Amino acid sequence: MGRPGARQERTEDIDVRRPNSARMYDYFLGGSANFEIDREAGRKVIEAMPDTVHSIRANRGFLGRAVRYLVEQGVEQFLDLGSGVPTVGNVHEIAHVLDPSVRVVYVDKEPVAVAHSRQLLGDVKQADIIEADLRDVRGVLDGATATGLLDTARPVGLLMVSVLNFIADYQETTEVVRGYLDGLVPGSYLALSHATAAGLPQETADRVAEVYRNVNPPSYWRSPEQIDALLGGLELVPPGLVAPSHWRPDVPPEVSAERIAYRAGVGELVAR
Repeated sequence: MGRPGARQERTEDIDVRRPNSARMYDYFLGGSANFEIDREAGRKVIEAMPDTVHSIRANRGFLGRAVRYLVEQGVEQFLDLGSGVPTVGNVHEIAHVLDPSVRVVYVDKEPVAVAHSRQLLGDVKQADIIEADLRDVRGVLDGATATGLLDTARPVGLLMVSVLNFIADYQETTEVVRGYLDGLVPGSYLALSHATAAGLPQETADRVAEVYRNVNPPSYWRSPEQIDALLGGLELVPPGLVAPSHWRPDVPPEVSAERIAYRAGVGELVAR
């Protein structure tokens, strides 16, 4: 992040031979931290699913509203898994509008995302990023704690926004979610969104899946029932699991829920 001793990303760490999911996401949002190979794959997705940008923007909007909601509930620290390439409305920026003391630890393993985040966060004392694979639950929690910004003895806002769909095995996905929740105290929250083909024509779902099979990392559709199960054991915040554009919207959603290729929800970890 430009801080003394911070490791700078080497250009050889950046794989431009295959499209990258984080850089494609940046492209969909109108960012510049992407390469032609990412834009080419992104155009194929949009050709197959014209509502792609609506879905991505709905997902980004959900992140902002979820963060604001959690700060209003008294959450003072966030762990953002698979945070991606920084863009307008990063977690610390959203949270600091309401509470400048909120602390945020970002986690990503994609070199471009990490390098851009370090550059962005150079002068931000209340936020940091660690380079790690979110599947390494213990390593991530230890690394986040080591920044001095995250205290797992206090409630945490855990953000898993459009990231679990990059884990191929559903059982592993479930174990990863449970692993993080087991490391947090009651009063913590999980804000989650996940890609789903529910409501899409089968041909559209298949064409998008084909593009993402050749992306690093690949992305996988899951059913709303599977996504809902990932929030099992938590006390869901109304309206429950819905299209991200329909989760406590500030204004009426632009398109119907069926056209949004994600489902999203927020749950509170209550005392067991």
